[in-house]
Amino acid sequence: MVLIIGGGLSGLLTGYRLKKEGVPFKILEARNRAGGRIHTINRADNTPVEMGATWFTHQHKYLIALLKELELDYFEQHMDSSLLFQSSSNSPIQSIKTPSQQPSYRIAGGTSHLIETLLERLDKKDILLNQPVKSIKYTVNSVQVTANKVFEGHQVVLAIPPKLWSKRIDFEPSLPQQLIGIAQQTQTWMEDSIKVALTYSHPFWEEENLSGTFYSHSGPITELYDHCNHKRSKYALCGFINSSFKNLSYKDRRARVINQIKEVFGNQAEEFIDYQECVWSKEEYTFQASNEFVYPHQNNGNPIFSNSFFDNKLFISSSESAAESAGYMDGAVYAAHRVAQKIINAQL
Repeated sequence: MVLIIGGGLSGLLTGYRLKKEGVPFKILEARNRAGGRIHTINRADNTPVEMGATWFTHQHKYLIALLKELELDYFEQHMDSSLLFQSSSNSPIQSIKTPSQQPSYRIAGGTSHLIETLLERLDKKDILLNQPVKSIKYTVNSVQVTANKVFEGHQVVLAIPPKLWSKRIDFEPSLPQQLIGIAQQTQTWMEDSIKVALTYSHPFWEEENLSGTFYSHSGPITELYDHCNHKRSKYALCGFINSSFKNLSYKDRRARVINQIKEVFGNQAEEFIDYQECVWSKEEYTFQASNEFVYPHQNNGNPIFSNSFFDNKLFISSSESAAESAGYMDGAVYAAHRVAQKIINAQL
């Protein structure tokens, strides 16, 4: 039995690969939902908006191959020929030509469509929610994982961010100090992001010949994009809020966002159907404070995460551990493939 800690993209995909080869496993997820940092919300008029992972590019070959394997469609992010830009709070909104860049893509139906598809191909009994892991104890013949109950298996996959398992899980025997030190100084993808999305009954920005892309140095919104669905039948704007605004109350932050989009797009921007935001630093099972300052992507893809421990009984997955595309969905897919293949090979 393989015990997979974490039901995000990497954990679910690891389980999917093991199931195809007949390797028994259980996925232990701390949240009351699967998906981890992939979190699509469908509220109000059923417009899918992304509170977590959203975009990828043609360079993300592992993710694209998985989408093709699962027969999931994706589409190009809509970008106008110009964008709106505000350099400071005292500066006027400018319309400038969009710089040339490679296209980015989104998954049709929302990023969570990928998670839902994996869940459909797994047995419900193999995915256990509300199971935050507290300790992992290795013996000669087995491993015991303690969450809300004790689970016993033969191998463990850590499919959560390194900072979380290094600071929250007690290991017996202890992990190597070098591994713990690097893990605690590994930046967690999205840990300090704030996503925001507003849904509308019609794409007023398009009708007014305004770009749906907005960048600002004054905040609270730093980036905003046209977030209509792939059929362009549901309408939304989605982007990021400056992480310094996490200390404001929801009410104050929301009010500032609304004031800003009114300044950018006019009063019609206030006529939204729904407002959603996610402050990832308040997500208990994503965010873990660092002892020292950690740079973006720091230690992501560190070679030490490719090693196995305790005589091939402990494997490290998650986007941060990937040797390629670390800190992206593509990295989570890469890590899942690598770990699953190691486990499968060991069974042969």
